[in-house]
Amino acid sequence: MKFYKMHGIGNDYIYFDCMKEELPDPEAVAIRLSDRHFGIGGDGIILLCPSKIADCKMRMFNADGSEGKMCGNGVRCVGKLAHDLGYVNGNTCRIETLSGIKTLEFTLDGAGKVASAKVDMGAAILDGEKIPSTFKGSKVVNAPLTVDGEEYKVTLVSMGNPHCVVFRDPDNLNLEELGKKFENSPAFPERINTEFVKVIKRNELKMRVWERGSGETLACGTGACASAVAAVLNGFCDKGEEITVHLLGGDLKILYTDETVYMTGGATLVFTGEINL
Repeated sequence: MKFYKMHGIGNDYIYFDCMKEELPDPEAVAIRLSDRHFGIGGDGIILLCPSKIADCKMRMFNADGSEGKMCGNGVRCVGKLAHDLGYVNGNTCRIETLSGIKTLEFTLDGAGKVASAKVDMGAAILDGEKIPSTFKGSKVVNAPLTVDGEEYKVTLVSMGNPHCVVFRDPDNLNLEELGKKFENSPAFPERINTEFVKVIKRNELKMRVWERGSGETLACGTGACASAVAAVLNGFCDKGEEITVHLLGGDLKILYTDETVYMTGGATLVFTGEINL
């Protein structure tokens, strides 16, 4: 089966065109192929599938085989793949995900291929129980959470995926150890993605992320959105103004409004190949 290795600012996945051909046992395929020594290597696999309610459908599986509801960097690459393979035309695309339909606006390069995309990610979910978490209330902002005996101040945001944002310098952390402890905290019954964020200046953030099921990744689109929303809620950034989020793999532009969250970033095809499954 043909595959497409793609990345959104370093958040790399193995993509399969399933518009006409199904991928058998994607959970097992994700585990086998994501290994960077014995497989193709990636943060997981993503499937481009047919949809009855949108132009196409995205399914994504983490490196541990678990299925995720949303992937911000992945949805841009799915849009690029659908456009560049001719399944959609023009400068827009609607993609069905497990967290709803996402609308994309494309920027094309000189060859007519998608170079970047602006995604309407939908409204941020702030209710503690809907994250889901053991926290109560319509917003969980700068709330105390004890992890491994140490208290952290956390802000919870769901962008289709649950996120726990901690405003702490990300450069001097043992993220391998700390990320696992946050991911598996009893406060989060479905595990959690965790962002450690430094405020560079007004409307500019630096972030590292630990993703549930994948570990530390070079970038996380929904995590960048969650960090920007959390920064606004904590008074570090301004709603309605574009926020630049610096990640290990590059930058994302986030715009948090009263109605929705917009994310803009690149989508890159690295190489294609074939593999026997």
